[in-house]
Amino acid sequence: MFGPTEIVGAVLAFAVLLLTYGSLAAAGANMLGALVGVAVGALGVLAFSAFSPIGSMTPTLAVMLGLAVGIDYCLFVLARFRAELREGRSVADAIGRATGTAGSAVVFAGGTVIIALAGLAVVGIGFITEMGVAAAVGVAVAVLMSLTLLPAALKLMGRNALPRREHGGGTPVRADRIGFLDRWIKLVVRRPVTVLVGAVAGLLMLAVPVLSLTTSLTTPGGEDPDSTQRAAYDQIADAFGAGYQGPLIVLAQGDGVQARLDEVTSGLATLGRVASVVPAGVNATGDTALLQVVPTTGPVDERTERLVHDIRDRADAVPGVNLLVTGQTAIGIDTDERLSTALITYLIVIVGLSLLLLIIVFRSLLVPLIATVGFLLSLGAGVGVTVAVFQWGWLDPVFSAPQGNPMLSLLPVLIVGILFGLAMDYQVFLVSRMHEAHVRGLDPVEAVLDGFGRTAVVVVSAATIMTAVFAGFALSPSSLIGSIGLALTAGVVADAFVVRMIVVPALLTLLGRGAWWLPQWLDRLLPHLDAEGRALDESSPAQLGHQVGDQLRPSVPVAVGSAAQQVAQSGQLEVADPSHQGPAAP
Repeated sequence: MFGPTEIVGAVLAFAVLLLTYGSLAAAGANMLGALVGVAVGALGVLAFSAFSPIGSMTPTLAVMLGLAVGIDYCLFVLARFRAELREGRSVADAIGRATGTAGSAVVFAGGTVIIALAGLAVVGIGFITEMGVAAAVGVAVAVLMSLTLLPAALKLMGRNALPRREHGGGTPVRADRIGFLDRWIKLVVRRPVTVLVGAVAGLLMLAVPVLSLTTSLTTPGGEDPDSTQRAAYDQIADAFGAGYQGPLIVLAQGDGVQARLDEVTSGLATLGRVASVVPAGVNATGDTALLQVVPTTGPVDERTERLVHDIRDRADAVPGVNLLVTGQTAIGIDTDERLSTALITYLIVIVGLSLLLLIIVFRSLLVPLIATVGFLLSLGAGVGVTVAVFQWGWLDPVFSAPQGNPMLSLLPVLIVGILFGLAMDYQVFLVSRMHEAHVRGLDPVEAVLDGFGRTAVVVVSAATIMTAVFAGFALSPSSLIGSIGLALTAGVVADAFVVRMIVVPALLTLLGRGAWWLPQWLDRLLPHLDAEGRALDESSPAQLGHQVGDQLRPSVPVAVGSAAQQVAQSGQLEVADPSHQGPAAP
């Protein structure tokens, strides 16, 4: 599950954590939480294999996602903990508020990823469902680690989670903002049309290779073009025709099969793209015959697919005889078609889910629509880059996996499910802060600047870490793991650095207050979901010992936020040391 390239990716992720925190203890705790989560999730998946065999790629996918989201989720909670310490709160108070705010967002974001992965079951193909459920288990364990093991580690670290100069309450390091990002968001809100057009045009260009996407359940002759297996396959295809490598098996059934076998054979031979038809035998009762149909084209050729449909279309052409088509080639064609159909259904399901959840969270119609369109742009860019590399053969010296083959049929479905969840992570963590600023009364441009300034550094760090992890898997010698890793690498870069950092802020700036519009009748019908524990931030320190529920906007916070709010309202949160008091968190 872990090779040299994957280890390099994990090391790069740790380096980014160290640069982000400026504290070895914080970076180590973050990485420890993620690695423990990966180990627990992988052991759980392997333990299940004792009861039911699983595919060789299933644990690898669980490790890939578990490591990436585990690092990110711990990062979100730890970054909020450090921010609370800088506001002057005690260690216990900071842990409670970080878990109740960022932890609530982690629960919501992780739940979205889990739903997207478990939703792969709608495809109705066993190994796809198996991979989706295993990956969902890995993500669920990562969420639990960020809410259990990490808070315990934060208690042990205390103020050591901050850089050394801040351990004794020194001047805080200006870690919540980076000058470049400040200048960048000011450019976006100052010239929203220019940056928006450029960003969308760039993403569409990256998505162009999707138009030539070719998928196959297997690669004829093996995926390695330099192997002796592929050489033998090519020699046979050149000498006898590509169709001999993937013949179709036709089953003729009916009371008159034996008497009409010649008629069935000649009928099949008259179809286009048929090299030969050879009867393989008739059973003892004479009501079932087996025929081998050799196409003139290869197993993954579109003309072979049309031949399979032609045979099925004339299945009852001979009176009293019914034809059925099977064999490895036909099974591959059927599975590929089923996955293509399921992809459309799956896209509709998760896009609909995305719109509904984001409408509830952001109390807006246009913001969820922007988020969903942004996800589709990221998806197109991720798949487009993968097609250019693994199907077209670009950058062949860089990637060790074989190139120039059709993409595996299951790749688009897996990428849709995984990237959807990751895209919603960034949307929730970034835009929820903009929404919070808007609710506080800031005008649209100020809300974008304020929300971006509070979360951009953390989102950039999280996306960089996830990119490093996925890039390590992209260099895998396996075509499946390599293509998934590259698609997720390109997709995360496109989503985090282009869609969420350019497209979304530019559109929110252009739409102004209209971006947050929601019909009153719909606002009354929808539940109020506090996905980032904002109710905690609305409570002032003087209110911690009183019931303030009636003064807050009615809401249904997620479990972690609700628990933290109850603790806050009961007066059980430890009062910060007066020497470290600072302004209340916004």
